[in-house]
Amino acid sequence: MASSDVFIKSEDVELEQVGEGLSRKILGYNPDLMMVRVFFKSGAVGEAHSHPHRQVTYVESGKFEVHIDGRKQVLEAGDSFFVPAEKVHGCTALEDGVLIDVFTPIRSDFVE
Repeated sequence: MASSDVFIKSEDVELEQVGEGLSRKILGYNPDLMMVRVFFKSGAVGEAHSHPHRQVTYVESGKFEVHIDGRKQVLEAGDSFFVPAEKVHGCTALEDGVLIDVFTPIRSDFVE
């Protein structure tokens, strides 16, 4: 499986549209670890889903209503959340914002 370069400049990474009001840039990765920057427009929804990866997310900017395994909380810039493997999770952007997602292992479906 491929890995990213050791240095990643945001301006060199393609912005992918992944849903209404949602786009992302896939940053550093190898088979064990991946970081993704996700851009949300106000009202955009990260639909409820689950996956076998562990995920930790940092709220870079904005405000989000996040739900994980039946629990819900509003998080703002500087906050973070952890998603254990196979737990249903999603979020709604309450204002424009950016999330930084880190996955282990790699979300190979993102780079195929």
